[in-house]
Amino acid sequence: MIDDIAELLDEIGFDPDTSVLTYRQAQVLALRERDVSQADIADSLGTSRANVSSIESSARENLEKARETVAFAEALRAPVRVRVPEGTDLYDVPQLVYRACDEQGVKVDYTAPDLMKVVSDAAGNAVSGREISTPLIVGVTSDGMVRVRHQD
Repeated sequence: MIDDIAELLDEIGFDPDTSVLTYRQAQVLALRERDVSQADIADSLGTSRANVSSIESSARENLEKARETVAFAEALRAPVRVRVPEGTDLYDVPQLVYRACDEQGVKVDYTAPDLMKVVSDAAGNAVSGREISTPLIVGVTSDGMVRVRHQD
């Protein structure tokens, strides 16, 4: 089991020197993604289930920080940033985004319903029903990728 994961990590080019994950974190995540229990992983690695749980938790936290860092960098580069205030109807968001994109000459490859879904999914708890409950910033990159961030 561990040898298979080592081969997988090598095959996909995992490099702990350039990753936000340690080699052990990558091993544990790869095994968990294959539905291997923490107890079985602990047995294979010669450690406790509690240690595996801690490694997995740290790995997932590191991944979330990396995602947030990428989202931040993309937001900095995005030529279109639309502030969506609290209380805005989700159905009004596509028009706000389309208008801002038209002004900047950026093409968005989403229909209005698809764009609402992207915003709603990315915003999570910041959308309640059809209402934006926490201010959002919708960024659109020059190649039309839509990124949604909570405005603090």
